[in-house]
Amino acid sequence: MHDALHITLILLASAVVVVALFRSLHLPAILGYLLVGALVGPTAMGLVQASEDQRYLAEFGVVFLMFSVGLEFSLPQLMSMRGIVFGFGGAQVASIMALGLVGALLVGESWRTGLVAGGVLAMSSTAIVSKALADRMQLHSPHGRQIMGVLLFQDLAVIPLLVVLPALALTGEEIAGSIGVALVKAGVVLAIVLFLGQRLMRPLFTLVAQQKSSELFVLFVLLVTLGLAWITEVAGLSLALGAFLAGMLISETEYRYQVEDYIKPFRDVLLGLFFVTIGMLLDVPALLRHFVIVMALFALILSTKLLLIYFLARAFRNERPTALRSALALAPAGEFGFVLIALAGREGAVDRDILQVLLAATLLSMLVAPIILARMEAIVLHVIASEWTQRAVALHQLAVKSMAQKGHVIVCGYGRSGQALTQFLEREKVPFIALDGDPERVRQAAAAGDSVVFGDAARREVLVAAALSRAVAVVVTFADTPKALAILAHVHELRPELPVIVRTFDDTDVSRLRDAGAAEIVAEVVEGSLMLATQTMLQLGMPLNRVLRRLRDARMQRYRSMRGGFFPGATDIEEPDGQQPRLRTVAVGESAAAVGKSLGSLNLGGIEVQVTAVRRTGAREINPAPEERVRAGDVLVLLGTQENLGKAEIRILQG
Repeated sequence: MHDALHITLILLASAVVVVALFRSLHLPAILGYLLVGALVGPTAMGLVQASEDQRYLAEFGVVFLMFSVGLEFSLPQLMSMRGIVFGFGGAQVASIMALGLVGALLVGESWRTGLVAGGVLAMSSTAIVSKALADRMQLHSPHGRQIMGVLLFQDLAVIPLLVVLPALALTGEEIAGSIGVALVKAGVVLAIVLFLGQRLMRPLFTLVAQQKSSELFVLFVLLVTLGLAWITEVAGLSLALGAFLAGMLISETEYRYQVEDYIKPFRDVLLGLFFVTIGMLLDVPALLRHFVIVMALFALILSTKLLLIYFLARAFRNERPTALRSALALAPAGEFGFVLIALAGREGAVDRDILQVLLAATLLSMLVAPIILARMEAIVLHVIASEWTQRAVALHQLAVKSMAQKGHVIVCGYGRSGQALTQFLEREKVPFIALDGDPERVRQAAAAGDSVVFGDAARREVLVAAALSRAVAVVVTFADTPKALAILAHVHELRPELPVIVRTFDDTDVSRLRDAGAAEIVAEVVEGSLMLATQTMLQLGMPLNRVLRRLRDARMQRYRSMRGGFFPGATDIEEPDGQQPRLRTVAVGESAAAVGKSLGSLNLGGIEVQVTAVRRTGAREINPAPEERVRAGDVLVLLGTQENLGKAEIRILQG
């Protein structure tokens, strides 16, 4: 008991220190966990000895990883991207696995080794790449869609590999029979679970949710996840397959986001433990003996995958910049490679030294992934000269749009704050040009008739193309101090007299923004506290004139008197809320189910979605009447939560 506590304390202390260091360096926590395992493992410092109990506990990390993959699995999304997923993604995985198989045979290894190596090297890091794309608001960009489609196929490809790998330790004719039996079992289990699960999952979750007990809800989620994992293991398959099926079933219910929120603490902790145990598998003396081979395989992984994915992307008719960005993001190996390595090692399907080389090369490629992603744009601009031309065309389009503008406001950022601001400007008939770096948002907003164009407002040439010389004000609507400082520097250089209004989260950076030339700074925390004080005084019965006077005086000296007057805490950072209302445009084609029907008959209000506008033949009708009939070619502007908007889009297009 004391030994177990001792080991747990060592792992916790090491993980806290190393993961905190990696986060401060803006590196993925996964790499920190791997390093912890390598340092404290039996072949390095020897503080922790690997045991069967620890490995079995770490398997639950894989269970919750596959559960999360299943939870994010969306059949409509899969069908909408089927060309990318099954075409580009399938070709990528098949090509890498074929190369791994051929390479193993050329160096005298068995086809089993080639199959495992190909499966490991075919994977890319979903966690690292998707987070980087989300941070840069590139998930819906051309290369973002290609990358996410390939990652989705890789996630699906893990499932048959988890079924096949345990049979590789067998010999001769036993392999074919074992694989055949395993695939038949997987098909039967999949059919039963999907047939019964679809009919049982929603009513059971509804029954549990009606009890209004978060404890009961969490217990039921754990029961479903681990229960299905146990069923697949009893059937001779893997725990991970059952967890994936559980997540996939729950993803089709309205409880998906609540489940994801509840399960996240279990998933992150157990997944961290899994990566620690993977790090413990590293045999440091063996790696030193095979150092040259490890480095050669590391270089081979990056170069071969980069070239192959680039040419595959070009074969699927992607532009050269899109193909290169996709190849750079997908070239490093991923976390599912570790899952396959751990399974192959446990089943004895591949020689231990070969697994060590694979593990080390995979780990090195993941270490360089954040660096490659950070330098991706610089690499693309350096390699592909035409990318400069495309950017020049975008600037030309922006300049053409702003040519007739005079006395306008340049709105930097078209998120919720930017859209709210432009609505006020529209009502007052103040011209504006909005700039936003999210191509999907620009596409949808422009389709709805909004005056928004694609462009990075922090770049000098974009501000010039937006007719900064004729603008009357610049408003920075996003809370990003470094970008705001860059915008202020450009404006100060070109139009020092032009007022710039900047949004920030709190009053921490007010002095820097003020010194950089901001005319006004709106700090969300400060404004929130002022509104809170105003409403409190009104509720206490104070005269309105006195309240307004106090509010005006506080605003005049707000940042001088309030700066430094707040105690920071762990809850100061806003958590993303998946239930926040948002806008979405839906283009109605001739074959859409809603054509000819009235807006009221669609009953979108029943799923809490509102049609805020209809754009038709160049005109836009705000808040249309329920009797308004939908015509082919209409663009409907919908307001609702992300989940409800998906339901509404299906109802409009498919009925």
